[in-house]
Amino acid sequence: MLEKIFAPYRDYALFVLRFFVGIVFLGHGALKLFGGLGGFAGFLQQAGIPMAGVMAPIVAAIEFFGGLAIILGTSTRLASLLLAGVMVVAMITVTLPGGFAGGYDLNLALLGGLLALLLAGPGKPALGGDL
Repeated sequence: MLEKIFAPYRDYALFVLRFFVGIVFLGHGALKLFGGLGGFAGFLQQAGIPMAGVMAPIVAAIEFFGGLAIILGTSTRLASLLLAGVMVVAMITVTLPGGFAGGYDLNLALLGGLLALLLAGPGKPALGGDL
């Protein structure tokens, strides 16, 4: 019964995933880029990330523009790959010591969504070709 109801909307499943995963990264990237790049650089330095002052704007830009690209469905695979790299580094350097619950659980869920988009591409609707 549920198959019959939802089958016509199957093409939009990846759009739903893109929208919600993209909003998370767009929002976090915006907070870093436009509201606290210096504080974010200090956080990276405390986490032991080398060249924190250089890495902070790079990571913030990847999160902001990567999130935007995923939402729009353009360069979805490239954005997903870059963001997956950010998530892996964040998990290893920051959230892994906190354990699963309250530690890396949300990063892991986002990483799963990014890997799904990397494998499947943007789906429909999407603005452009995919890299």
